[in-house]
Amino acid sequence: MSDTDLSAMDESNKRANDRYKWVVLSNTTLGMLMATIDISIMLIALPDIFTGIHLDPLLPGNSFYLLWMILGFMVVTSVLVVTFGRLGDMYGRVRLYNMGFVVYTFFSLLLSITWMSGTAAALYLVVMRIFQGVGAAILIANSSAILTDAFPEHERGMALGINQIAGISGSFIGLVLGGLLAPIQWRLIFVVSVPIGLFGTVWAYRKLKEIPRRADTNIDWPGNITFALGLIAIMVGITYGIQPYGDRTMGWLSPLVLSALVGGVVMLFVFTQIERRSPDPMFRLSLFRIRAFSAGSISSFLASVGRGGLMFMLVIWLQGIWLPLHGFDFARTPLWAGIAMLPLTLGFLIAGPVSGALSDRYGSRPFATVGMLVAALSFFLLELLPVNFNYDEFGGLLLLNGLAMGAFAAPNRAGVMNSLPRQHRGVGSGMNSTFQNSGQVLSIGIFFTLMIIGLSSSLPGSVLHGLTSVGVPIVDGRHAGRGAAGVNVVRVVPRLQPARTSLEPSRDREFANAHAIGAGEAKLLSVNNYKTLPQRSARGL
Repeated sequence: MSDTDLSAMDESNKRANDRYKWVVLSNTTLGMLMATIDISIMLIALPDIFTGIHLDPLLPGNSFYLLWMILGFMVVTSVLVVTFGRLGDMYGRVRLYNMGFVVYTFFSLLLSITWMSGTAAALYLVVMRIFQGVGAAILIANSSAILTDAFPEHERGMALGINQIAGISGSFIGLVLGGLLAPIQWRLIFVVSVPIGLFGTVWAYRKLKEIPRRADTNIDWPGNITFALGLIAIMVGITYGIQPYGDRTMGWLSPLVLSALVGGVVMLFVFTQIERRSPDPMFRLSLFRIRAFSAGSISSFLASVGRGGLMFMLVIWLQGIWLPLHGFDFARTPLWAGIAMLPLTLGFLIAGPVSGALSDRYGSRPFATVGMLVAALSFFLLELLPVNFNYDEFGGLLLLNGLAMGAFAAPNRAGVMNSLPRQHRGVGSGMNSTFQNSGQVLSIGIFFTLMIIGLSSSLPGSVLHGLTSVGVPIVDGRHAGRGAAGVNVVRVVPRLQPARTSLEPSRDREFANAHAIGAGEAKLLSVNNYKTLPQRSARGL
C-alpha cells in the first residue's frame, strides 16, 4: 500500500472519528436532558397529579406519597449512579447506556397509563417513578465516560460542558414543561419522554460504538449493599426531617429521623472499611488521591447544595405568593413560575459551552474558581432583594447566577474526567454524579429547614401586624398568627394552585394564605376578604 493510500485512509478515519464524536455528544446530551427534566417536572405538576388521582396528600398518612413523588427519583439516581458506572467499566459503557434509554422510556410509558385512583394510584406512581430513576441513573452514570472516550483531551472541556449544562438546565426546563403540560393533562408530563426516549434508544443502538474491555473483575456486592443502605438511610432521614412530627413543625428529633441518620452514617463507615479491603471495590477510594478528582467532586457537591434547594424555594415563592400578588390567576402560576426562572437556564446555556471550550485552552481552574465566586455574589444579592421585588432585578440576578454556575460546572466536570484513568472513567463519573445528586437532596433539607425556622419565629407577629393594620380584630389576628406558626411549608406545596376537587378546606390551606399576609402584603386584603378566608382558602396558595 502506497504512502498516498495510507494518507487517504488516515484522513478518512479522522473524518469518521470527527463525525462520530458529534454523534456521541448529541445523543448523550439528549439522554442527560431527558433524564434531568423529570427531576423538576414533577414538582410543578404535583397539584394536577393529586387532583387527577383523587387523593388529598395533606390528609394523615398521605404525606408518604407526597414526599416520595418529589424525592424518590433523586434518591434512586444518587444511590445507583456509582454502581452503574462501575458496571459500565466492566461490561461496556455503551451497552449499559443503551439499556438506560430502554428502561427510562418503558417506565415513562407505564407512568402515563395509570388506571387506578386514590392511594393505589399514588403507590403505583411512586414505584414506577423509582424504576424510571433507575433508567436515569444508568444514563447519567455512563454519558460522561462515553464522551470522554470519544473526544480528545483538548476538546473534552467543550463536550463535557455542553453535556453537563444540558443536565443542569433540564431541571429548569422541566419547570416550564410541567407548568405547560400538567394543566392540560397530568399524564402528558410522562408521555413527553416516550417519543424522545424511543428516538434516543434507536439512535444510540445504531450509532454508538462500544470500546472493547475485559470483564475480568467481580461485582463488589458487600460494598454495593452497604453503600446503598447508608445513602438511602441518610436521604430518608433528611426527607422526613423536614416533615412535621407531633406538635413540632419539623421532625429532626423524631426517633425515625435520628435512627435513619445515625444508621446511615454507620453503614457508610462500614462501606469505607469494606472498600479498603476489597480486591475489586465499587467506590474506588484511591481515586481521591488524585487532587483534581477529589477537589472537583467536593466542589460539585457544594455547588449542588447551593443550587438545589434554591430552585425549590424560588418556585414556591413565585407560584404561591409573588405571581398571585401581581395579578396572575392561581391556575396560571405553575407555567409562569417556570417561565420566570428561564433567565437561570439561559445563563447556564450561554456560559457552559463557552467556559468549557475556553477551559480546553486555558485550563479549568480559573473558570471554575471565578464561577463559584460570582455565584456566591449572586446569592448575596438575591438576599438583598425586598419581598415584593422588581422582576427585572430578580431576572438579572438569576441570569448572573446561571452564568456563574455554568462557568463553574463545565470546566469542573472536564477537570474531573480528564484526571481519571481510562479504565475508571465510568465509576469516577458515577462517583462525581453521586456527590452532585446527594448535594441536591441535602440542599432541599437545608433550605426547607431554614425557611420553616424563620417562619416559625417571625410569621405569627407579621400575620398579627398585617391583619390588624387592615382592621381585623386583634383576637382574630392572634388566632391566625398562632395557626400560621404551625404551618409546615412542605405540606403547602401540593396546594399551589386551585383545587378542582371537593376536598374540605384544611387548617394548612387556611393558614397558607396567612403566609402571603405575613410577608407584608396584608394591605392587599380587605376586612371583608379576611372574613371569608376559610372559603377563599380552597383556592390554595
